[in-house]
Amino acid sequence: MGSSGRTCLRLAASATAVALVVGSAAAADARGGPRLEPRTHFTMAADGSSGATTKGAGIPNIDSVKSTIRTYYNATDGIADKASSPYITEMNAIEDAARQSLRSTYDDAVANGETPAIVFDADDSTLWTYDMEDGAMKFNFDPILQNEWVQDERFPATPGMVDFVADAADIGYEIFGITGRRNAQEPATIGNLEKVGYTEFDAANFYTKWDGPDSNRPAYVHCQAACTTVEYKAYTRAHIEHEGYDIVLNVGDQWSDLQGGHADEVLKLPNPTYYLPSPDLPRMNEPRLTPRTRFTMEPDGSSGRTEGGEGIPNIDSVKSTIRTYYNATDGIADKRHSPYISEMKALAARWAPKVRHTCAQLKSHHQRPAIVLDADDTTLWTYDMEDGAMKFNFDPALQDEWVQDQRFPATPAMDRVVRAARNHGCRIVGLTGRNDNQRHATIANLNKWYDGAFKSRLYFTKWTGEGTSQQPSYIHCAAAKCTTIEYKSQTRKHIEKDLHLRIVANFGDQFSDLIGGHADRQVKLPNPTYYLP
Repeated sequence: MGSSGRTCLRLAASATAVALVVGSAAAADARGGPRLEPRTHFTMAADGSSGATTKGAGIPNIDSVKSTIRTYYNATDGIADKASSPYITEMNAIEDAARQSLRSTYDDAVANGETPAIVFDADDSTLWTYDMEDGAMKFNFDPILQNEWVQDERFPATPGMVDFVADAADIGYEIFGITGRRNAQEPATIGNLEKVGYTEFDAANFYTKWDGPDSNRPAYVHCQAACTTVEYKAYTRAHIEHEGYDIVLNVGDQWSDLQGGHADEVLKLPNPTYYLPSPDLPRMNEPRLTPRTRFTMEPDGSSGRTEGGEGIPNIDSVKSTIRTYYNATDGIADKRHSPYISEMKALAARWAPKVRHTCAQLKSHHQRPAIVLDADDTTLWTYDMEDGAMKFNFDPALQDEWVQDQRFPATPAMDRVVRAARNHGCRIVGLTGRNDNQRHATIANLNKWYDGAFKSRLYFTKWTGEGTSQQPSYIHCAAAKCTTIEYKSQTRKHIEKDLHLRIVANFGDQFSDLIGGHADRQVKLPNPTYYLP
């Protein structure tokens, strides 16, 4: 009989308070408890402030966001498909819709004695940066690397925009470019535009931002303090208008490209790969020119095929939200106060008494209770490595350095849970995806914080396939490479069946730590910093 079957028998046979803690995942679901699967609906403000108010499960997981973005661009190894993708399909639809009114809008403007013009941003409006953002930078902006790409004129055209700009120019529109790139990058930017097929841009109609301090700005740009993107772009459009043009359409991929008026209409192009916020101009309020805050996202990235670019959580906003949640500065989490620590303290306050009571009850009935705990972000806290060292891009060599150097602090408040279990009769069992070569350092790191609670004989690490580190006989996998769920669930089965321990609670930060049964209760800890399906 499987572990869930044993649980049901135990529940039916016992009317003690132990039954308040013991139960299967299926039973938890029947009672309306949390299911062992990630959330798919999220509310997130673009500025990251949601991290101060939402729980960890309510923050879009950054690995799922990356997968969704890559699906949207049909990207492989950081390189977007240039022929077919949901992004290209959406761009074509946006351009076709805008194209329908180009002629009539132009005719109306001319009839009113105006000289109609269209303004275009550069990055991800006329030049496509995806391969740099993902393939080269891994979604972590590097100004030195960006300048290399700019000066080498490496960017392809944004899908469909060469034809769109040409169609507008053929109708008679005056064409202007306004970019946040600097003056020193102007020749290469115009050269790149020409290289990919644009014939409409030159030094006379293409505006780049001044080099050096804001004191170098042109006289027509007025700034309240440090010049914002909106101030620079809006006042540059005002300057174009002052020169005698009517900007009938302003095209950009960032809301800050479009805020500030001085255009009859705006055309927002999709871009979930970065976010460049900027406040409205003084005494202006433009609520329609703001990002979405509600999202639907499957954890496997498949939503990138269906949601559209604006429906994908912007990766920069996700990072900001995560950093707010951990109260992180320069990639380092606050170790004393944060929404994450508050949530972890509440979780420990809820589970430590349950574990204490259940362990003591089962021990008094001559049973052998145990709790199982994952390592990373269940007992050892990896945030500073994930953000500060890796910038949310996993590096196995760097991870091994951190493991071998035993650099990880304890996951907040989990010492309370471990102590409650240990002091009231439960064995402490560790079960991690770290490998056998990391076993000694992991246990040593744990015992810096958990007072020797983790013992080698009850600590399970994954085999490497080298030398004596081979797959155990009690694990059988459907394919050559075992999944996390196969490894962990069958190890828990081994703990129950062969070691004769009853797992009263299984703690993990990943759903794959918990799926597969062989525990009376599954306890999910919050972690939006990576996703291991």
